[in-house]
Amino acid sequence: MPVFPAKTPKLIQRLFPKYIWKKASLTKTIYLTFDDGPTPKITQWTLDTLKKYNAKATFFCIGDNIKKYPELFKSVYNDGHTIGNHTFNHLKGWRTDTNSYVKNTEKTQQLITSNSKQLFRPPFGKIKRKQAKQLIKRGYKIVMWSVISYDWEVKVTPEQCLENVIKNSVSGSIIVFHDSIKASKNMQYALPKVLEHFSSKGYQFKAL
Repeated sequence: MPVFPAKTPKLIQRLFPKYIWKKASLTKTIYLTFDDGPTPKITQWTLDTLKKYNAKATFFCIGDNIKKYPELFKSVYNDGHTIGNHTFNHLKGWRTDTNSYVKNTEKTQQLITSNSKQLFRPPFGKIKRKQAKQLIKRGYKIVMWSVISYDWEVKVTPEQCLENVIKNSVSGSIIVFHDSIKASKNMQYALPKVLEHFSSKGYQFKAL
């Protein structure tokens, strides 16, 4: 089975110091994030599972999905989670001109009226320096990750997805899951076990 590096190398983090890769924390705290939603059934399952552990998270939502499923989006916010921006059409920054990329992001931000933090995560983790510069100039904080579960990757088993998170996460880690159809099998296997594992060791799960 192919090996997918789940931990972001420190060198990469140092190369892009203006991006948020992890959070300093004086307490045992994990920061779960979910990309690509809201998605019918899967996002609600995620919210219900988080609630069982009194866990808060950050959902980086696609604008088109917010527009399609407004009530589901409202449930994410009403449950006390933080909302982040993941562009309107899940754009790949490397293949999109800067002006279009920024406009697409702003289109989504107009739908996130409940959140003034302006957190942004580039789809695929791919963003040009010019795009990042323009977004930061407009007040966005670009949030990457220190641990990625690879829950969407078809060559990753549910067990490996779980291992990716548990073996690589420490206090302050920002972890990526996806509340999407493609990732649902692995995510729905791993998330409850991640919550149970770290809760039993005295960790809290907080939103960014």
